[in-house]
Amino acid sequence: MRTCWVLDHPAHVRLLAPFIRSGTTSDVLIATDRKEVRQLLGSSEGVLPKRQQRWVERPIGTKRTRIAWKRMRQVRSFLKKAQRSGGKIERIVSIGAPLELRVAKRLKIANRWYISDTEVNHLAHRLATGMATDVLVPTHWNTSIDGGWLEKINNKGASIHRLDGLHGMVHLHPQLRPKEVAAVPKIVVRRLIGDGVHDSGEVLEIPDSLLDGIDSMQADEGKYDGDPWEFLSMISMQDGVISQSVTVASEAVLMGVPTLLVSNAERGFLDRLESEGYPLFRLRSGDEVEKIHAQFLAGLHLTDALELPEWPNTRQQFAEFIGSELID
Repeated sequence: MRTCWVLDHPAHVRLLAPFIRSGTTSDVLIATDRKEVRQLLGSSEGVLPKRQQRWVERPIGTKRTRIAWKRMRQVRSFLKKAQRSGGKIERIVSIGAPLELRVAKRLKIANRWYISDTEVNHLAHRLATGMATDVLVPTHWNTSIDGGWLEKINNKGASIHRLDGLHGMVHLHPQLRPKEVAAVPKIVVRRLIGDGVHDSGEVLEIPDSLLDGIDSMQADEGKYDGDPWEFLSMISMQDGVISQSVTVASEAVLMGVPTLLVSNAERGFLDRLESEGYPLFRLRSGDEVEKIHAQFLAGLHLTDALELPEWPNTRQQFAEFIGSELID
């Protein structure tokens, strides 16, 4: 099945990589021009096959509406040319990026997948309504913060599929880390640029006191210079993580790395991680910094005592839902 894969975020590149590998040589990629997406695709030899590709701008800032219209025009032109030269595109798979779905509907691409695990991405959800033929959300989706979207898109006739697991479970592997914590704990610090559509209401500054007495490695958005495909492996070897990013926080704790998330973000997957006993600590507005910090530092030394739940077969389930073979 000839497919258009939309790569809007570095985590989406990692998540979709095995399915792109199992696709056809006539598949096409649409990639958002973000530094970390460029780094991943620019160093993907041996990881991802070469595919016809179009870079598009991220619609953020005061000119986001103009950028969005320009992006849709570029995508339309790209997909029309791709279909003239290589045959009909039968499927488009997009994670949280609705603009390509709007173009795909006009081009009569039959299977239009919209995938999300972020309930509060209300604008993207609204733009996807009536455009997606299939919607994939996790079983732990929190309808109390999605603005009624899941019900609305169901009423528009889209087929809703429920994935048992987090997106990180699609591209990561379960592991425990019974290891000695360094005398001076080695902690990865992940800060965000903060220009996302919902970042302004969520991102909190990391207090300087959290960085006292640790050996910190900076891995800020757009500034990490290591091998981008080894980024998560690097995190797995640290004693802990302090992060403004909910995505990095969720991936780190799935690997058994104690993580302090400094954010007001609310997500169904964060609630699931907490309820299932993953080593996630959360610092939100109004919380007592010293208390949460002490809990996090104590948690660094309890990794060998963790009894994490067995993962569901999320990767195979994801593949079956979207109709792809799975190649590791």
